[in-house]
Amino acid sequence: MRYDLVIFDNDGVLVDSEPLSNTLLAGYLTELGHPTSYEDSLRDYMGAAMHRVHDLVEERTGERLPADFDDVFHRRVFAAFERELEAVPGVEEVLEKLTADGVPYCVASSGSHERIRVGHRKTGLDRWFGGGRVFSSQDVGRGKPAPDLFLYAAERMGVAPDKCLVVEDSPLGVQAARAAGMDVYGFTAMTPAERLADADRLFGEMGELLGLLQS
Repeated sequence: MRYDLVIFDNDGVLVDSEPLSNTLLAGYLTELGHPTSYEDSLRDYMGAAMHRVHDLVEERTGERLPADFDDVFHRRVFAAFERELEAVPGVEEVLEKLTADGVPYCVASSGSHERIRVGHRKTGLDRWFGGGRVFSSQDVGRGKPAPDLFLYAAERMGVAPDKCLVVEDSPLGVQAARAAGMDVYGFTAMTPAERLADADRLFGEMGELLGLLQS
Protein backbone atom coordinates (compact mmCIF):
# COMPACT_ATOMS: atom_id res chain seq x y z
CA MET A 1 0.00 0.00 0.00
CA ARG A 2 1.30 3.46 -0.83
CA TYR A 3 0.18 5.08 2.44
CA ASP A 4 1.96 4.85 5.79
CA LEU A 5 -1.10 5.98 7.78
CA VAL A 6 -4.86 5.85 7.26
CA ILE A 7 -6.73 8.58 9.15
CA PHE A 8 -10.44 7.95 9.60
CA ASP A 9 -13.05 10.55 10.32
CA ASN A 10 -15.40 9.22 12.99
CA ASP A 11 -18.99 10.38 12.56
CA GLY A 12 -20.47 8.85 9.44
CA VAL A 13 -17.29 6.93 8.58
CA LEU A 14 -16.72 4.66 11.58
CA VAL A 15 -20.05 5.09 13.38
CA ASP A 16 -23.42 5.79 11.77
CA SER A 17 -24.04 8.85 13.91
CA GLU A 18 -24.77 11.62 11.42
CA PRO A 19 -28.53 10.95 11.05
CA LEU A 20 -28.96 10.85 14.83
CA SER A 21 -26.85 13.87 15.71
CA ASN A 22 -28.08 16.11 12.89
CA THR A 23 -31.72 15.31 13.63
CA LEU A 24 -31.13 16.28 17.25
CA LEU A 25 -29.11 19.38 16.36
CA ALA A 26 -31.76 20.65 13.95
CA GLY A 27 -34.46 20.03 16.53
CA TYR A 28 -32.60 21.78 19.35
CA LEU A 29 -31.72 24.84 17.27
CA THR A 30 -35.35 25.10 16.16
CA GLU A 31 -36.49 24.75 19.76
CA LEU A 32 -34.25 27.72 20.65
CA GLY A 33 -35.79 29.90 17.96
CA HIS A 34 -33.35 29.24 15.12
CA PRO A 35 -35.42 27.23 12.60
CA THR A 36 -33.19 24.52 11.16
CA SER A 37 -34.13 21.52 9.05
CA TYR A 38 -32.28 18.21 9.01
CA GLU A 39 -30.99 19.12 5.54
CA ASP A 40 -29.81 22.50 6.83
CA SER A 41 -27.89 20.80 9.61
CA LEU A 42 -26.18 18.38 7.24
CA ARG A 43 -25.23 21.19 4.88
CA ASP A 44 -23.92 23.60 7.49
CA TYR A 45 -22.58 21.48 10.34
CA MET A 46 -21.78 17.94 9.17
CA GLY A 47 -18.13 17.24 9.94
CA ALA A 48 -17.68 20.43 11.93
CA ALA A 49 -16.71 21.10 15.52
CA MET A 50 -19.27 22.62 17.87
CA HIS A 51 -17.76 26.07 17.66
CA ARG A 52 -18.99 26.29 14.05
CA VAL A 53 -22.58 25.97 15.26
CA HIS A 54 -22.09 28.87 17.67
CA ASP A 55 -20.25 30.96 15.08
CA LEU A 56 -22.81 30.52 12.30
CA VAL A 57 -25.82 31.17 14.52
CA GLU A 58 -24.26 34.36 15.89
CA GLU A 59 -23.17 35.47 12.41
CA ARG A 60 -26.65 34.94 10.96
CA THR A 61 -28.80 36.18 13.82
CA GLY A 62 -26.60 38.33 16.03
CA GLU A 63 -27.62 36.11 18.96
CA ARG A 64 -25.50 33.79 21.02
CA LEU A 65 -26.57 30.28 21.88
CA PRO A 66 -27.08 29.51 25.59
CA ALA A 67 -23.97 28.88 27.65
CA ASP A 68 -25.12 25.31 28.34
CA PHE A 69 -25.92 24.56 24.68
CA ASP A 70 -23.09 22.07 24.19
CA ASP A 71 -23.82 20.23 27.43
CA VAL A 72 -27.54 19.88 26.72
CA PHE A 73 -26.94 18.84 23.12
CA HIS A 74 -24.36 16.24 24.06
CA ARG A 75 -26.59 14.73 26.74
CA ARG A 76 -29.28 14.25 24.10
CA VAL A 77 -26.81 12.85 21.60
CA PHE A 78 -25.20 10.43 24.02
CA ALA A 79 -28.59 9.14 25.13
CA ALA A 80 -29.51 8.52 21.48
CA PHE A 81 -26.15 6.81 20.89
CA GLU A 82 -26.77 4.43 23.79
CA ARG A 83 -30.16 3.50 22.31
CA GLU A 84 -29.49 3.38 18.59
CA LEU A 85 -25.89 3.87 17.43
CA GLU A 86 -24.29 1.25 15.20
CA ALA A 87 -20.95 0.91 13.47
CA VAL A 88 -20.86 1.67 9.75
CA PRO A 89 -21.33 -1.68 7.96
CA GLY A 90 -18.02 -3.14 6.82
CA VAL A 91 -15.77 -0.93 8.90
CA GLU A 92 -14.58 -3.71 11.21
CA GLU A 93 -13.45 -5.77 8.22
CA VAL A 94 -11.42 -2.78 7.03
CA LEU A 95 -9.81 -2.31 10.43
CA GLU A 96 -9.11 -6.04 10.70
CA LYS A 97 -7.36 -6.03 7.32
CA LEU A 98 -5.29 -2.95 8.14
CA THR A 99 -4.23 -4.54 11.41
CA ALA A 100 -3.33 -7.82 9.71
CA ASP A 101 -1.27 -5.97 7.11
CA GLY A 102 0.50 -3.88 9.73
CA VAL A 103 -0.83 -0.59 8.34
CA PRO A 104 -1.10 2.12 11.02
CA TYR A 105 -4.45 3.86 11.36
CA CYS A 106 -6.13 6.32 13.70
CA VAL A 107 -9.26 8.44 14.05
CA ALA A 108 -9.30 12.24 13.80
CA SER A 109 -12.70 13.71 14.59
CA SER A 110 -14.23 17.14 15.03
CA GLY A 111 -16.20 15.56 17.87
CA SER A 112 -15.06 15.62 21.48
CA HIS A 113 -13.07 12.80 23.04
CA GLU A 114 -16.13 11.91 25.11
CA ARG A 115 -18.32 11.70 22.00
CA ILE A 116 -15.79 9.41 20.33
CA ARG A 117 -15.49 7.20 23.41
CA VAL A 118 -19.25 6.88 23.90
CA GLY A 119 -19.78 5.91 20.27
CA HIS A 120 -16.92 3.45 20.14
CA ARG A 121 -17.93 1.79 23.40
CA LYS A 122 -21.53 1.35 22.21
CA THR A 123 -20.50 -0.10 18.83
CA GLY A 124 -17.56 -2.20 20.03
CA LEU A 125 -15.06 -0.20 17.99
CA ASP A 126 -13.16 0.72 21.14
CA ARG A 127 -11.16 -2.50 20.80
CA TRP A 128 -9.67 -1.15 17.57
CA PHE A 129 -8.79 2.29 18.89
CA GLY A 130 -6.61 2.02 21.94
CA GLY A 131 -4.42 4.68 23.45
CA GLY A 132 -2.64 6.91 21.00
CA ARG A 133 -5.02 6.29 18.08
CA VAL A 134 -7.76 8.81 18.94
CA PHE A 135 -7.50 12.51 18.08
CA SER A 136 -10.13 15.21 18.52
CA SER A 137 -10.47 18.85 17.56
CA GLN A 138 -10.24 19.41 21.32
CA ASP A 139 -6.54 18.61 20.98
CA VAL A 140 -5.84 21.49 18.60
CA GLY A 141 -8.51 24.11 19.28
CA ARG A 142 -9.74 24.40 15.69
CA GLY A 143 -11.92 21.91 13.88
CA LYS A 144 -12.26 21.16 10.20
CA PRO A 145 -11.96 22.74 7.61
CA ALA A 146 -8.72 23.87 9.26
CA PRO A 147 -5.94 21.30 8.66
CA ASP A 148 -4.69 21.42 12.25
CA LEU A 149 -6.32 18.20 13.44
CA PHE A 150 -5.03 16.04 10.59
CA LEU A 151 -1.55 17.52 10.85
CA TYR A 152 -1.55 16.90 14.60
CA ALA A 153 -2.65 13.28 14.14
CA ALA A 154 0.08 12.67 11.55
CA GLU A 155 2.71 14.23 13.79
CA ARG A 156 1.66 12.15 16.78
CA MET A 157 1.66 9.00 14.68
CA GLY A 158 5.09 9.87 13.28
CA VAL A 159 4.08 10.00 9.62
CA ALA A 160 4.67 12.76 7.06
CA PRO A 161 1.46 14.37 5.72
CA ASP A 162 2.14 13.30 2.14
CA LYS A 163 2.20 9.67 3.28
CA CYS A 164 -1.26 9.89 4.87
CA LEU A 165 -4.68 9.00 3.51
CA VAL A 166 -7.77 10.55 5.05
CA VAL A 167 -11.17 8.85 4.82
CA GLU A 168 -13.92 11.48 5.03
CA ASP A 169 -17.63 11.90 4.39
CA SER A 170 -18.03 15.67 4.67
CA PRO A 171 -16.98 18.58 2.44
CA LEU A 172 -15.38 20.27 5.46
CA GLY A 173 -13.30 17.16 6.11
CA VAL A 174 -12.19 16.88 2.49
CA GLN A 175 -11.20 20.54 2.57
CA ALA A 176 -9.20 20.00 5.76
CA ALA A 177 -7.35 16.99 4.34
CA ARG A 178 -6.50 18.94 1.19
CA ALA A 179 -5.19 21.83 3.28
CA ALA A 180 -3.04 19.37 5.23
CA GLY A 181 -1.42 18.10 2.02
CA MET A 182 -2.93 14.63 2.37
CA ASP A 183 -4.76 12.41 -0.08
CA VAL A 184 -8.43 11.96 0.76
CA TYR A 185 -11.06 9.40 -0.22
CA GLY A 186 -14.67 10.53 -0.02
CA PHE A 187 -17.28 8.17 1.47
CA THR A 188 -20.58 8.89 -0.27
CA ALA A 189 -22.92 6.67 1.78
CA MET A 190 -24.98 9.68 2.83
CA THR A 191 -23.22 12.63 1.21
CA PRO A 192 -23.92 13.33 -2.47
CA ALA A 193 -20.85 12.61 -4.56
CA GLU A 194 -20.81 16.11 -6.03
CA ARG A 195 -20.29 17.58 -2.56
CA LEU A 196 -17.14 15.47 -2.18
CA ALA A 197 -15.86 16.11 -5.68
CA ASP A 198 -12.53 17.47 -4.40
CA ALA A 199 -11.60 14.05 -2.99
CA ASP A 200 -9.06 11.92 -4.85
CA ARG A 201 -11.47 9.00 -5.04
CA LEU A 202 -15.06 8.32 -4.08
CA PHE A 203 -16.69 5.15 -2.75
CA GLY A 204 -20.17 4.34 -1.53
CA GLU A 205 -19.74 1.21 0.60
CA MET A 206 -17.07 0.71 3.22
CA GLY A 207 -16.09 -2.67 1.76
CA GLU A 208 -14.90 -0.87 -1.38
CA LEU A 209 -12.17 0.87 0.59
CA LEU A 210 -10.01 -2.23 0.83
CA GLY A 211 -9.84 -2.54 -2.93
CA LEU A 212 -8.99 1.15 -3.30
CA LEU A 213 -6.19 0.83 -0.77
CA GLN A 214 -4.63 -2.00 -2.71
CA SER A 215 -4.79 -0.23 -6.09
